[in-house]
Amino acid sequence: MTDEQQLTAAGNEMSASFLAAKKRSDATLAKLEAEPGKFTMLTGDRPTGRLHLGHYFGSIRERVAMQERGVNTNIIIADYQVITDRDTTEHIDDNVLNLVLDYMAAGIDPNKTMIFTHSAVPAENQLMLPFLSLVTEAELHRNPTVKSEMEASGHALTGLLLTYPVHQACDILFCKANVVPIGKDNLPHIEITRTIARRFNERYAKKNPVFPEPAAILSEAPEIPGLDGRKMSKSYGNSIMLGATAEETAKLIKKSPTDSERRITFDPIARPQVSALLTTAGLVTGRDPKEIAEEIGDAGAGALKKYVIDSVNEFLAPHRERRAELAKDMDTVRDILHDGNKRANAIAEETLDEVRCAMGMKY
Repeated sequence: MTDEQQLTAAGNEMSASFLAAKKRSDATLAKLEAEPGKFTMLTGDRPTGRLHLGHYFGSIRERVAMQERGVNTNIIIADYQVITDRDTTEHIDDNVLNLVLDYMAAGIDPNKTMIFTHSAVPAENQLMLPFLSLVTEAELHRNPTVKSEMEASGHALTGLLLTYPVHQACDILFCKANVVPIGKDNLPHIEITRTIARRFNERYAKKNPVFPEPAAILSEAPEIPGLDGRKMSKSYGNSIMLGATAEETAKLIKKSPTDSERRITFDPIARPQVSALLTTAGLVTGRDPKEIAEEIGDAGAGALKKYVIDSVNEFLAPHRERRAELAKDMDTVRDILHDGNKRANAIAEETLDEVRCAMGMKY
């Protein structure tokens, strides 16, 4: 088989895999809508900095919606995963607490949603040992996220980065999560989690399966560009942080690049920077970016930026107000995290006990 034929075959396999995942996602979502109490969701973030608008529209909004539907919702702050591609944990405590503030300001209720950290739940991490025995080295090397993270970091491939997908399987399976809301790029993680769950049950628990095979709930959220037209990312400095002040937000938007054409039009291919601003305005106002562009017309980039500044600040005002109020009592924020860690530990200990019983390792 030629290289071209191999690439075509790989592309066809990925396409078939995505279609199967999409079909499963649609069917699972329909069941979830009908009986939300039968579903457990796990999702989370790495505490590498502040959350931005991309996080809000890409995932946080959906987490709040699932919580309010009555799904058993869980959010992991993946502090151990920070060191998959970074050499320092400087500011990690501050980043973790700020994630909790943003979650709560956005509508996450710690009485309904368990918020916890990797490093505080030893029994969850102990699942890594049996789970690693269920996957091959080749399967780990094939994971596209491992490849892309390694290339982006510029580091040698560490053991933690190589086993990153297995660690995520521990996150999902320790609480028996059966739904995981993700974007298309993260599908391989769910596939390896499903593989691990299936192989564990087949090898050790045929009569009484321990783990569900979780389904990905594929996000319908559009990819949200940063203010420079590239992907919105903390590392690019093109993100509007949820916790930024109105003045900081205005300054960032004013500095964002546009182009030399005076008339404002929405054309993501030919005019990515102008279109990024229009997309941002559209998301926070609920309007069509093309309609906004027509409204601004020949008024130029200055008028566009003013519209974006006003729209974003109006949208974020309630979030900022709630966040500032919550930040007045950081002891309560810490207590919420401690309580979430305590609850997660109880669940993880119970799951680990089931695993050890299934493996005949209960002494």
